[in-house]
Amino acid sequence: MTTYEVRPRNRHRVSPARAGRLLRLAIVAGLIMVVFMWWNGGPEPLLRTPGAAMTSFGELTGMAGGFLVCIQILLIARVPWLEHAIGMDRLVAWHRTLGASVLFLIVTHVVTMIFGQQLTASQTPWTATFAVLTSYPDMLTALIGTCLFVAIGISSARVPREKLPYELWYWLHVAAYFAVFLTFLHQISAGVHFDANPVDRAAWIVLYLATASAVLTWRVILPVVAARRHRLKVVAVVDEGGGITSVWLGGKRLHELGAVAGQFFLFRFLTFGHLLTAHPFSLSRVPENDIMRISVGSLGNHTAKFPHLRVGTLVFAEGPFGVFTAAQSRAGKILLVAGGAGIGPIRALAEEFVRRGRDVTVVYRSSGAPGVGLDNELRALGSIRVASVIGSRAQLGYDPLGIESMNHLVPDAAEREVYICGPAGMADTVEDSLTHLGLPRRMIHREELSMA
Repeated sequence: MTTYEVRPRNRHRVSPARAGRLLRLAIVAGLIMVVFMWWNGGPEPLLRTPGAAMTSFGELTGMAGGFLVCIQILLIARVPWLEHAIGMDRLVAWHRTLGASVLFLIVTHVVTMIFGQQLTASQTPWTATFAVLTSYPDMLTALIGTCLFVAIGISSARVPREKLPYELWYWLHVAAYFAVFLTFLHQISAGVHFDANPVDRAAWIVLYLATASAVLTWRVILPVVAARRHRLKVVAVVDEGGGITSVWLGGKRLHELGAVAGQFFLFRFLTFGHLLTAHPFSLSRVPENDIMRISVGSLGNHTAKFPHLRVGTLVFAEGPFGVFTAAQSRAGKILLVAGGAGIGPIRALAEEFVRRGRDVTVVYRSSGAPGVGLDNELRALGSIRVASVIGSRAQLGYDPLGIESMNHLVPDAAEREVYICGPAGMADTVEDSLTHLGLPRRMIHREELSMA
């Protein structure tokens, strides 16, 4: 008889769904406060002339955009409560979605302020633009900051994001902090609502100071302290086959990181070609005896350099992040589905679920040769079933993760709790197939390691 561990839920722990609802309510409440600040600054302009009404509306969109920029930054500031309650992948998705709203509000703010000036002074659009730029303080810095926001917004759209090198995309988004600072100066010096109300002005300054403090604390100070304490470095680089390279990392007191199977870190390797950017990679082996491992597929310019990493290279790591862990599961039967380099975290989860006595099946999808090393490790666990699906759909002549194929590979799939890690398209196909086979979506967990 198979036994498995069932841990009682922590009654004080907020579920990701409930935490998400609370966060959305907090954002809505904040937006209501912004509208109150705007109205408290004086509704009279709304009733005076069309030009004044347009200008006042422009001020409202500017304030709303300024507030949402802070929220957007806080979502990826690595605030522990948010990350543990909601999960970094979901926070990044919300950050990305909120970016479109922020860009829309910023552009609307600029257009309506110029249009308001045009209506008020009966000017041409070009004359009105020049008047706005010269009539308000700190407009040059605001113009630079706005141009940066537009560039960042364009780079975040799907097509440019797929075409741009990750390094360029990364540094454009680092420039967002500079853009926020430049536009903040304009908000304080030119915001008529803040000039008229020192309490609102102080609250706005506190909002931005709190946001900056969160970024400095959890993205700079604490990671630097952790790097000095753990002294992480490369101790071995292993070619696993199938385009997958494992990097073994050693350090001091790694157990203090509290990392578990399914979680990931942001790794920055302090060597040429890796130093300027940090990338998310899941653990394929959790810390044990001050050693841990990541297994990376060769998917771009950055990851293609991993086989050439030198032993002894120092590593800067932020984390662990993610709620794609065994702690989310309460079922006795588990299905783990990996695509390509997603085999790394799935391998770590398989070992954890075997340790907990679960009934585990692994489906590994790869268009090329399998990761031989990790595939052998999975099979060596003994008590799990591994089904490798190798080859492209064109070669196979069918979709190997479609409804019929999944039903053939895992006949009892509808009775299992499922973890999927791999490309978004593959994960969508697996999720659709499993739901058609009768598995509730609440029994499906996904992890997509993209900070873009």
